[in-house]
Amino acid sequence: MKKNKKDSRRKFMKTAAVSSAGFMIVPRHVIGKGFVAPSDKLNVAAIGAGGKGRSDLSSFVEGGKVNVVALCDVDDKQSAKTREDYPRAKYYRDFRQMLEREKDNIDACSISTPDHTHAVATLAAMQLGKHVYTQKPLTHNIWEARQLTKAAKKYKVVTQMGNQGGSGDGVRLAKEIHDSGLIGEVHTVHAWTNRPVWAQGFELPKGDFTAPGTLDWDLWLGPSEHYDYNPVYAPWSWRAWYPFGTGALGDMACHILDPAFRILPIDYPSEFQASIPKNWTSDGKQINSLDGFPPSTIIHLKYPRTDGKGEIDLTWYDGGALPPLPDELEPGETFGDRDGGILFIGTKGKLVTGCYGRNPKLLPYKLMDIIRMPEQTIPRVPEGHYLQWVNACIAGYGNKETSSPFEYAGPFAESILIGNLAIRSSVLETAKGERKEDNFTLPKLLWDAKEMKVTNYDDANQFVRRKYRDGYSLNV
Repeated sequence: MKKNKKDSRRKFMKTAAVSSAGFMIVPRHVIGKGFVAPSDKLNVAAIGAGGKGRSDLSSFVEGGKVNVVALCDVDDKQSAKTREDYPRAKYYRDFRQMLEREKDNIDACSISTPDHTHAVATLAAMQLGKHVYTQKPLTHNIWEARQLTKAAKKYKVVTQMGNQGGSGDGVRLAKEIHDSGLIGEVHTVHAWTNRPVWAQGFELPKGDFTAPGTLDWDLWLGPSEHYDYNPVYAPWSWRAWYPFGTGALGDMACHILDPAFRILPIDYPSEFQASIPKNWTSDGKQINSLDGFPPSTIIHLKYPRTDGKGEIDLTWYDGGALPPLPDELEPGETFGDRDGGILFIGTKGKLVTGCYGRNPKLLPYKLMDIIRMPEQTIPRVPEGHYLQWVNACIAGYGNKETSSPFEYAGPFAESILIGNLAIRSSVLETAKGERKEDNFTLPKLLWDAKEMKVTNYDDANQFVRRKYRDGYSLNV
């Protein structure tokens, strides 16, 4: 059987990364900020080494400029293959211990943990002067996103959120099409995803469960308050549960909505609301779980344009909910792609892209063969999202740009996570049961972005931030 050239190259680059980690590892901060170590490599530590952490590392070493010097994961089973990939990398279970012991050996950290640990691990690395690449949606809640935005300004390290489409050609072409005036002023946006692709919208299983011996459950909980181990939490379906994940919106909106935030003059919504389906058990009882996300949602957000030219209505759909198909779509034509898409409706026309901003097209599609596309005005990122960060780290802070630095990714993630505020508020009201007011309807939630506060429904504000267990903090 012929070996795949790409797989062979990846194996070679991993071997090179492992071999070079055994000698001449001199981190950049030892010889001065902005200078390249004698090995001409970036010494990277991974916080979260299994699953997505493994694929992230594989992408970093692809360019031949990375030494993987340390690995951290709370689950020995999930991280086993990664430890085989990089046998000379020191292995830890507690990221705090790793950062303390390896602080003189590492330049940068890749954070690929479940969402609830993103912020504390990221900030701990930044405070030691380490560059950081943190997976989307950057943080677990709104307040954490605001804190990491502040941290980026204070600690001046190279940062990148893991929304790879932000470095893609598609989003840049979409912006050039919009900026050329071909679709006019955008007033409405629809975005959708095929997520969740994990079980979601059911009651938390009850029982006396024991965590497997390969998993340190206390460290897995990290900054979260204590919850007894439940097999639906780890290693896969944590996204479905409020204490640890951010649902379908948190998983995919950083990929799908990225074109909207790069193209349109918007930052934070002024009002929002969520529609969620009623969920029933087989014996006819309604599930009003306060533990996890519903099976599907539709979220409506209104964004004031930052240029003062009115407002933009943005609607998010997941769990099988979809926007109306545009009239311009011919029978048999696809809409977006398998992971989702985004539709911009302007005063002169419509533009649709797939997930990650892929394959932007005017509607009807035949216009792509008739209308001359605008000249390229935005530089492309041929090396891709991962290696762009690596190159920026090697160059030193301030010398090279990244596509999703926290100055951009923080407010972007914050705005997305506001949608989960709407979801949890709707679930909360549904779970309360009958109210005295026969005609009660949860109002549109009004948002004060500066104060990070819902001004007309105080119960929602409990979801803006959370408490941390002893041993974890987010003090910028």
